[in-house]
Amino acid sequence: MSVIEAVRGRTSWSKVTEEAPSHDELLPMIAAAGRVADHSSLRPWRLIELRGDDRVVLGKAIAKAEHDRKPSTKPLRAPLLIAVVVSYRKSGKVPRWEQDAVASGVAHMLSLLLDDAGWGVIWRTGGFTRSKAVKKAHGLKKNEELLGWLYVGGKPAGKGPGRRKTVDPESMISRIPSRTK
Repeated sequence: MSVIEAVRGRTSWSKVTEEAPSHDELLPMIAAAGRVADHSSLRPWRLIELRGDDRVVLGKAIAKAEHDRKPSTKPLRAPLLIAVVVSYRKSGKVPRWEQDAVASGVAHMLSLLLDDAGWGVIWRTGGFTRSKAVKKAHGLKKNEELLGWLYVGGKPAGKGPGRRKTVDPESMISRIPSRTK
């Protein structure tokens, strides 16, 4: 399959089975995703693997962030969650927004690689991603922010992925405005 075919075929899977790639299966995909464009090669990102009871801990942190007494079951929707963290690096050349873009690029590349390997993936976020309780549960440092989680699992047999309309490319690209005198 070509890269363009893989990208065209990528879609989000909101429901997945209890199967998930192993830690060792993830490693080559993470290495490949790390090839994303990265000004000054700062590598301003890291990933956190959440499996089993890690997801329960996250559910409690989300509940605390949302002032809810009952732990959130959202993290239990997939057997593997991969937290995407931007780790800001000091740089006179690379602003914070560009470092966010690098970490986001890694997350998207990893989601493409997981999809291509046959796994169902969806990138989930929420207002609680920046909460103190959720940051603490992930052990984030002062220079780090959580961008969300890749929820990963098996693709259910007989079910299709979610729907996404194809983008009209002509409506999404333009030229710089011409200057008239």
